Amino acid sequence: MHSELLFLRDAYLTDVDATVVAVRDDAIALDRTVFYATGGGQPHDTGVLAGLTVTDVRKEGDLVWHTVADGPLPTVGDTVRGTLDWDRRHRLMRTHTALHVLCGVIWNEWRVPVTGGNMEPLSARMDFEFDPLPEGFGPRVEQLVNDELAADRPIEVSFLPRSTAVTDEDLIRTKVSLIPESVPEIRVVDIVGLDRQADGGTHVRSTAEVGRIRVVKLENKGKGNKRVRLEIVDA
Repeated sequence: MHSELLFLRDAYLTDVDATVVAVRDDAIALDRTVFYATGGGQPHDTGVLAGLTVTDVRKEGDLVWHTVADGPLPTVGDTVRGTLDWDRRHRLMRTHTALHVLCGVIWNEWRVPVTGGNMEPLSARMDFEFDPLPEGFGPRVEQLVNDELAADRPIEVSFLPRSTAVTDEDLIRTKVSLIPESVPEIRVVDIVGLDRQADGGTHVRSTAEVGRIRVVKLENKGKGNKRVRLEIVDA
């Protein structure tokens, strides 16, 4: 028994009719879902499921659990409808894609890998192995990222066998090798001509859809670790 993750192949799906496969306390598991579960630095989706407000989404093993509020739960075997809070999801998609562009720009310009990150709708932080930051880094990286966003690069999703993915130097730098051996297929997000990463999150279809970014703060998080905070704004 598992939950099919529909967003992996189409991040623009907003609704789903699904079968309840398990129920516990205040949470529902489905045979398929459009709701993204918290992970990889991306927060969970919200919305409505079976007429109830979705307040949290977590993946445990092969099942995605949707925590809900405001009413009685359906029973196993029921068919229920789920609808995303699309405005929030799309803001997260724009933010996630902006972070991939930031990673691509920094890798291509300075050959520096990312060490961690987190996001909220239209704001994010990302850490890099800089020591120290190059002079004039903030304005420079902001301009480079905005140039790539304006270039309207298409974004493609594909799936590679693990044996192929682990030999790809671009994917190795994003730590694909840390994905459990039990995962036979690696999902790749390709900002065509700029950046390819192993990634399970949701993204927009082209960089122009993101808008623009502002670098709002640079922080020193210890030797060899610098943090970039940014905001996403309309173009």
